Amino acid sequence: MVGVREPGMSGEDRDRTALLCVPFAGAGTAFFHPWRALAADRWRVVPVELPGRERRILETPYRNVVEAAKNSVDDIVADLGEGTRTVLFGHSLGAVLAYELVHLLSTRGVRVERLVVSGSPGPWTQREKRATGLPDEEFLARVEEFAGFRHEALDHPEMRDLILPVLQADCEMHENYVPSTDEPVSVPICSLRGSADGLVTADQAQQWRDATRSDFSYVELPGDHMYLVDRGREVLDVIERRSSGGR
Repeated sequence: MVGVREPGMSGEDRDRTALLCVPFAGAGTAFFHPWRALAADRWRVVPVELPGRERRILETPYRNVVEAAKNSVDDIVADLGEGTRTVLFGHSLGAVLAYELVHLLSTRGVRVERLVVSGSPGPWTQREKRATGLPDEEFLARVEEFAGFRHEALDHPEMRDLILPVLQADCEMHENYVPSTDEPVSVPICSLRGSADGLVTADQAQQWRDATRSDFSYVELPGDHMYLVDRGREVLDVIERRSSGGR
C-alpha cells in the first residue's frame, strides 16, 4: 500500500482532482494529513507512503529514486483510480521522485494535470552539498544545516534509532539521483522555493523550466528550505491559482 486509502470514500470524493503528495527525506504521510483540512473541497489529498516509515516501518527503505518510483507506481495507480485527474506535489527529494512518477503515471491511465516541485534544483543538477557517507553525528549536523532546523525526535535515542536509517537512505537516493530519461514531461510545471533557501538557489529552482514541454511558472514564498512546514495553506493556494490559470 502506497497512498492512504480513505474508508467509506464517496463517489463525489473520487471525482475530485487528487493531489498526490510525495514526501521529502525522512518524512511520511503524517506530514500531509493536515493538508486534507486545508484542501477542503479543492482536492482529495493522497500522500505517498514509502517503505521504512509509519505502517511500512519494517520494510527496507529505497536508496534509488528511479527504483522507488517504478516499485511504487502500481499501488499509486490503484489508490488513485484509473482516469483520476491528478496534480503531483513533491518537496526536495519528493520533487525528483514526483518527476519520475509523472513519466510513469502518464502511461498508466492517470490524468496528470500538473507537477508542482518545491525546494529542488532541476532534475539534471547534482546536489553540491552532500551528507551521504558521513558519520552519524556529522550526518545529522549536515542535514540540520540543510533543513534549517533539527527535529526534536532525533534527541530521543529510541526515536533516533528508527528515524536515522530512513533519513540516511533518503539522502543517499536524493544525492545520487540520475533521471531515468532526458525527455521532458508534457505537463505544466510550477517550481516553488523558500525565499531564504540556502540549499537551492533561485536559478536552480528555475531549471525546471527545461523539464517540461508545457508551461512553466516559478513562485517564492517566505522562509528557508523547509518553508512548507509552516506554510501549507499558502502552498495549496499557489497550486489552486496555477491550476485555475491564475498568477
